[in-house]
Amino acid sequence: MSRRFRKPLEKKSVREARKGEKRGEKRGKPPFAKKASDKRGPAQRAFEKTDARFGDQKPRRPAKPANEAFPEVREEKPAAPLPTKVQTVVVTADENNMRVDRFLEARFPGLSFSHIQRIVRKGELRVNGKRADSKDRLEEGQSVRIPPLKLDAPKTGGNLSEAATKTLEELRKMILFEDADVMVLNKPAGLAVQGGSGLSRHVDGMLEVMRDAKGQRPRLVHRLDRETSGCLLIAKTRFAASVLTGSFRHRSARKIYWALVAGVPKPKQGRISTYLAKEENEEDSIMRIAEHGDEGAAHAVTYYAVVEASAQKLAWVSLKPVTGRTHQLRAHMAHIDHAIVGDPKYFNKENWQLPGGLQKRLHLLARRIVIPHPRGGVIDVTAPLPPHMLQSWNLLGLEADRFDPIVDAPEE
Repeated sequence: MSRRFRKPLEKKSVREARKGEKRGEKRGKPPFAKKASDKRGPAQRAFEKTDARFGDQKPRRPAKPANEAFPEVREEKPAAPLPTKVQTVVVTADENNMRVDRFLEARFPGLSFSHIQRIVRKGELRVNGKRADSKDRLEEGQSVRIPPLKLDAPKTGGNLSEAATKTLEELRKMILFEDADVMVLNKPAGLAVQGGSGLSRHVDGMLEVMRDAKGQRPRLVHRLDRETSGCLLIAKTRFAASVLTGSFRHRSARKIYWALVAGVPKPKQGRISTYLAKEENEEDSIMRIAEHGDEGAAHAVTYYAVVEASAQKLAWVSLKPVTGRTHQLRAHMAHIDHAIVGDPKYFNKENWQLPGGLQKRLHLLARRIVIPHPRGGVIDVTAPLPPHMLQSWNLLGLEADRFDPIVDAPEE
């Protein structure tokens, strides 16, 4: 006769705990609206939030120290030799929708930004026989005429000039996260990301001092306005640049910004949806609110949430852009009559006085970036308040560790 063994009965407290876990699994997502009195900071609550969009069933990739790199596991294909005479190449399927400047960087690592801009500006590079802009996107099968190119000599830490060594030290101090493929810099306010008229110092130019032994240089993946501080994503390899650029194109990247605005928006949480178009004038250009169908108009969507208010005159607002248009957040906040403090382009409130002690500088921070890592896992990095915003937070009594309700906003 066989003998059956019965499993010992578990304690009542254990059974109830298991039931509670099962009930918790069935609960839905938390609503967007959260109480501002919730004092738990992003590190304790927002960053623990599961996001199926990034496949967070796996543990997130932790931010390692800046000097600790992940091992390189993918072999880089040898770079094509630089053409010594005019040649014509065909855009491949892998290069479809790639920007002209990124196409040249991928094909010929080591080309400087200024050299690429020069041959494009002079019309030496042609796409299907026509002049092209560096920001134009290529299509599979197009013919690209490439003039003779000159490769800048690779720079290594052993032979850097005194000025280049100083630049390298400045970049190292900005690093919030780094591994073998990716860097996230804490860009200071006032430093331009790319060169332009009258600009000799910018992040893209500074990255020249970080070329590796193969002549590859880190590449910009996205942009921030000159006066905006915070998280700036940099790709260290061609592979990472391609994957990360695709994540931005397919809106797999989540960005959160903090701003100090005039007045207190009502309702305290909302969605701004408009069309934006560039408006040129003699001195400068701005983004204006446009109508659907207007020339150059692009749809722009932003979610906002008031985190804390100061005497109904100022508000700390958290912003989540769904699209990534030029000056989108600045134009959108001005559109709802709550312009960002210190914005020289879009702050046009009459008879409005800046409270004493606050600096007249743009109060906008690229606070956090969350994006799938090219090799798996998730990059999740947060930038601290820059000095001028930290001063304002202290003067106004704003608590930087308050729960940020924007993390629960939709992603579309």
